[in-house]
Amino acid sequence: MPVFFTFRHFRLIVHWVLFCAFLLWSTIEPALANANKTDRIRSTAKKSSVRDIVAAPRAALSLRSNAALVMDENTGAVLYEKNIVVIHPIASLTKLMMAMVILDSGLPLDATIRVENSDIDFERGSRSKMRIGEVLPRSDLLRLALMSSENRAAAALARTYPGGQTLFVAMMNRRATEIGMTGTRFVDSSGLSGANVSTARDLAKMVAAAARYDLIRQYSTTPEVALTRLDSGQQIAYRNTNLLLRHDTGWEINLSKTGYLSEAGYCLVLQAKISGRLVNIVLLDSWGRYSRVGDANRIKQWIQNRSVLALGAM
Repeated sequence: MPVFFTFRHFRLIVHWVLFCAFLLWSTIEPALANANKTDRIRSTAKKSSVRDIVAAPRAALSLRSNAALVMDENTGAVLYEKNIVVIHPIASLTKLMMAMVILDSGLPLDATIRVENSDIDFERGSRSKMRIGEVLPRSDLLRLALMSSENRAAAALARTYPGGQTLFVAMMNRRATEIGMTGTRFVDSSGLSGANVSTARDLAKMVAAAARYDLIRQYSTTPEVALTRLDSGQQIAYRNTNLLLRHDTGWEINLSKTGYLSEAGYCLVLQAKISGRLVNIVLLDSWGRYSRVGDANRIKQWIQNRSVLALGAM
């Protein structure tokens, strides 16, 4: 049977072509709109001044820590702040002040110290690789207190200070006053008590002060170490409590200390070089075990992005 091409057929073909054209435009149009939007953003960024970029709103950075401070070490400029005057328990961040008092005392670091029963954490029941009766140089105790947050090491260092634990804690509080930590109070050398309290603003001052000690920078950033027990010759491996120092993460960290108590949450302080800028970072009361590390990485990316934008605006 012959097939005749009628006007009806022609109209159907036209409708089909128009429909296909509509589908094609529906696909292309959003991409063109996004491209135009990107061009406008780039154009605006180029016109923005460096001052405008540096003064980016705090909302540009969202952190899971309940208190935080990011400060330029060289200029003192605050790059980010969140609840910086709220007083928090600080857990093992306390050990940075402990280390400063030990080094200020001038006590011989090669002198050996025996770990005793009184150094055990009876308050929290925290675990330790250090055995009762173990003998270590003062320098190794200081290293383990800073890098592995060894509570028995911190207790032994305070116990063997001239005047004992009571005078040692008094010296910690005196040193805090000297560097302007007005919202800070220490009650022990390890941070096991929830009564060791401070603010993010005060802790930024402590980080800056502690970073002036070569040994604190070295010991607090040691990724891992194997120490030999003097009595048995057995080697015991210790690792840094900061995950950023145990892996190749691209960080340039000068100083580090972690802390955790149930009432303090997860805490972290750092001094690090980011995009050529030396910054002090304080993170307090983070809600998850890894969120303080996530916050640190978010801060690092935020500073790097701001640096790229600033260069592009010049």
